[in-house]
Amino acid sequence: MLIRLAYLGPTGTYGEQAARALVELEAMGDVELVPCAGLHAVVEKLTRTQCDAAVVPIENSVEGGVTATLDALWSHRDLCISRALVIPIRHALLSQGNVSNITEVLSHPQALAQCSGWLATHLPRALQLPTSSTAEAAQMVVGSHFRAAIASQAAGIENGLKELAFPVNDVAGNCTRFLLLRRNDRQNKGALASLAFSLHQNVPGALVEILTCIAKGGLNMSRIESRPSKRALGEYVFFVDVDLPSDRIEALPELVKQLEPLCKHLVHFGAYPSTEFIGDQT
Repeated sequence: MLIRLAYLGPTGTYGEQAARALVELEAMGDVELVPCAGLHAVVEKLTRTQCDAAVVPIENSVEGGVTATLDALWSHRDLCISRALVIPIRHALLSQGNVSNITEVLSHPQALAQCSGWLATHLPRALQLPTSSTAEAAQMVVGSHFRAAIASQAAGIENGLKELAFPVNDVAGNCTRFLLLRRNDRQNKGALASLAFSLHQNVPGALVEILTCIAKGGLNMSRIESRPSKRALGEYVFFVDVDLPSDRIEALPELVKQLEPLCKHLVHFGAYPSTEFIGDQT
């Protein structure tokens, strides 16, 4: 059976690299990779059943959470996480011109931010232009001698661009965590579990009560962040990841049961394995 897998395209993005790695990790068999223009389109392909699964970035070690993915998870609560994959991010400066002629640098906003120090030092006068993906930036500089893209080495090879500098990311350990999403296939067993919740009301101790509940369950919370609810100023949605013990199969269902009365809305995206790919991405 053919599985259609959506990812942030075009060819040459880190999302495609993550998608291909996840296909192997999950032994998905016959897969058609479906490139999409923008993270919103990636999620829509899945929620509208035009694809069977989707790969999205959730967190970068330098720039933090990917807000578009967090908002999508809260908006589409039938989505669940099958696996997480962490890959290193090694940006290259790509062009068909020379560094001395570059007046514009194109890339995804997160990539531009991850290379801001390098750009300030080496191309301080260059105009920085955002694109929907790093690979799209590589496509857009083809044929130009004054434009450069920040993208993967793979995107440079795909588009026949010269590698003017590598790596150009400010932090050597830069990495991004990607999620493999499916619909209505939540699992209770795995190394990690992800949940999101809103509070009944914004009063002292409301959030602490929930965090205390997690701690009393003997669970380590490995991530927490908030997003505006978009309903009212000062109202937030919280996203948390917790480490699940391998010898307590009921840990997640028990946690959900305890948290439900403390939350206005609570959604859990399931338990799942997480893999760190430490090889060099080219």
